[in-house]
Amino acid sequence: MKPHPTATDLAALLAELARADVEFIVVGGAAAVLHGVPVITKDLDIVHRRTPENVARLLDVLTRLDATFRYDLAERRLRPTAELLAGRGQLNLTTSLGPLDPLCELEDGLGYEELLPHTEVVVDEAARLRVIDLPTLIAVKTRAGRAKDRLMLPLLVATLEERGKRGG
Repeated sequence: MKPHPTATDLAALLAELARADVEFIVVGGAAAVLHGVPVITKDLDIVHRRTPENVARLLDVLTRLDATFRYDLAERRLRPTAELLAGRGQLNLTTSLGPLDPLCELEDGLGYEELLPHTEVVVDEAARLRVIDLPTLIAVKTRAGRAKDRLMLPLLVATLEERGKRGG
């Protein structure tokens, strides 16, 4: 069995999710990348719709990608379940294409339905992706307050300001 990669093949992960018709919103560092912010991310964070049908599609993708929990010190290769994906927590997974973190909702209780009005559609590699908009991403990163979020904030704000100057 080959070891899982430590870097995410962002395009391949997004393509797998899109091909399976998983309803999700890209958040976190990957959202910044898709908005053209000059940052690097090690994982793909998504907030997925938690309907039974969508959870089943997401679980199918995760199964195909040999997803296991990343922070299992006993190395039991624990796998995600439909129950966990339908819950409220955050799953930190390793897949054959790199780290993927399905977030049932963000820390402040924002799930797919709540975030949907705060998204933009971005076309990437011929896939139409829902991505959290920059103002909401800035607000989320500000509330999170982690060091890595504080470091990203000036780049997010500068990108938003530059877009404003260009009229879009």
